[in-house]
Amino acid sequence: MSHNSFGHLFRVTTWGESHGPAIGCVIDGCPPRIPLTEADIQPYLDRRRPGQSAFTTQRQEPDQVRILSGVFEGETTGTPIALQVENIDQRSRDYGDIAQRFRPGHADLTYELKYGVRDHRGGGRSSARETACRVAAGAVARRVLGQAVTIRGALVQLGPHAIDRGRWDWDEVARNPFFCPDKQAAAAWEPILVETRRAGSSLGAVIEVVAEGVPAGLGAPIYAKLDADIASALMGINAVKGVEIGDGFAAAALSGEDNADEMWMEAGTLRFGSNHAGGVLGGIATGQPLVARFAVKPTSSILTPRRSVDRAGQEVEVSTRGRHDPCVGIRAVPVGEAMVACVLADHLLRHRGQCGAEQAAKKLR
Repeated sequence: MSHNSFGHLFRVTTWGESHGPAIGCVIDGCPPRIPLTEADIQPYLDRRRPGQSAFTTQRQEPDQVRILSGVFEGETTGTPIALQVENIDQRSRDYGDIAQRFRPGHADLTYELKYGVRDHRGGGRSSARETACRVAAGAVARRVLGQAVTIRGALVQLGPHAIDRGRWDWDEVARNPFFCPDKQAAAAWEPILVETRRAGSSLGAVIEVVAEGVPAGLGAPIYAKLDADIASALMGINAVKGVEIGDGFAAAALSGEDNADEMWMEAGTLRFGSNHAGGVLGGIATGQPLVARFAVKPTSSILTPRRSVDRAGQEVEVSTRGRHDPCVGIRAVPVGEAMVACVLADHLLRHRGQCGAEQAAKKLR
């Protein structure tokens, strides 16, 4: 299977399957002499880790990361960084009934059509389990970006139920199991998701990621647009079916006057009156917060019988048992943050290579 890598100068390759002995990633292109230990990576994996609440899969994985290479005496060496996370709590027997059947809405069918073989145990590479590798890589990317860049994500919609943006509180994200910035919405979501789990069903979600402190100038025109790479990275997350930058599709309903982010100088500093563009113009960062949202479909593994076919082409009914997220979008929040971090780290290194560090620090004057 090809196409398991992304990025250019900061390049990430992930490996492993949901029910294999381990999963991991190799990060190539990380600059040398950046302080890095397993303790810098583990907190991000802990946020994504399954089994932490009644609203995620009950698979119990410690997700302890191990650095295998690329770090010496607490600093990166400039050589490939290999990270490994062991799989501890696989229950492959739960998937015996679908070994010959295709789950509607799942990648079972397309993997079979493309490769003629698939790992039915938990979905193999198509499982959300693979995203732990991306979160680990994102933790390294954050070290490359430094403390000046802040990347935060939040769940802004569960099924059809959206938050009230007037109640947005970043501090609230860490206080509830949904990564929700609206305390009231989080409380209302609890009984909804409890009932969804009891019914053996699932819900989709919308996640918003905001990166602040992004240096102006990151990105490039035409074929290396920063927003295009962000969209590609987010779209590549398992179960994602839509991505928008800034106002996204809502911008189509605005007039030219309303959509324009007006600018002026204030005490020698460039100011913006709004951020409909989401921090990117012409594929290049403006220096404003980068804002991206992505939609995650409902988990395909559900108890309700659905019509499908098997490998022999016979019509069958499929009902999936096992431990599944009633809303996989919840744990997609730290994954979205990680993918944005990886893209920004890649573009930072590319920008420095083309324009130099001095140009990256320049501002209008």
